[in-house]
Amino acid sequence: MTLPLVVGVDGSDSSLLALDWAVDEASRHGVPLRLIHASLWEHYEGALAPAGSGRPSERVLAEHIVASAAERAERRNPEVKVTTDLLPEDAAAALVRAGDGAFALVTGSRGRGQLTGMLLGSVGLAVAARAPCPVIVVRGDRAGVAGTHERILLGLGDAETTPEAVRFAFREAEARGCVLDVVRAWRTPARDTTRGPGESARDAEERVSAVFDAALADAISDHPGVRVRRAAPEGPTGKALVDRSAAADLAIVGARRRTAGHFGLQLGRANHTLLHHAQCPVAVVPQRS
Repeated sequence: MTLPLVVGVDGSDSSLLALDWAVDEASRHGVPLRLIHASLWEHYEGALAPAGSGRPSERVLAEHIVASAAERAERRNPEVKVTTDLLPEDAAAALVRAGDGAFALVTGSRGRGQLTGMLLGSVGLAVAARAPCPVIVVRGDRAGVAGTHERILLGLGDAETTPEAVRFAFREAEARGCVLDVVRAWRTPARDTTRGPGESARDAEERVSAVFDAALADAISDHPGVRVRRAAPEGPTGKALVDRSAAADLAIVGARRRTAGHFGLQLGRANHTLLHHAQCPVAVVPQRS
């Protein structure tokens, strides 16, 4: 069974941009597309549209959003199989639940009603933090969203977040025929609290090189056609990834599950920074147990 690429649609400009991106991504990987519109219209039905008011009901508006999205996807690529779902529940909760059986989830950076000044809407952030599958938040400048740079960016984290993200990045680079830029930021010994006793800057650089070798070896063997470029800039990881996102079509980072008693994923400071400031779409890939 081929898992679908799930995209949340709500009729906003951000949602339409995400839909277009998702259609192209579904075609690229040969997977079906599932469009989901979720809202709590049942709670507002009647209160917002009194009988005889002449205003369409919230459910009618929701049905129109889904139908319009399906038509748009069909126009963009009629070869992509599209299904739709209209769910009377909280949008973030519905998308997270849909992630249990998804190739990946795609959301816009802001939905209807979001404040203009917000860098990332609450639904996109909640889904990226909690979903059990990769989540792509479609944001950034025109070139990044359109995929004209022919580069994929991977932020290489620690062993608890890296393996699934590495596999996802190599598959994405292979499907697109792109260069894969792998970045592992590090701090100078004076600021690197994780370094061993007496470790010099050279020692730190060698340690980072060893991390590259360990994390990428299997994926390079499995995807020999993918061109890989390594970069180990000194400084905060979030800043390094945001700076490089200006020349990327997709930035990919991993995320770990929270400890027992907590729901969802830990995004981490660098991932938050990238989700809010990247100049291209961002994929957050959870590391499965």
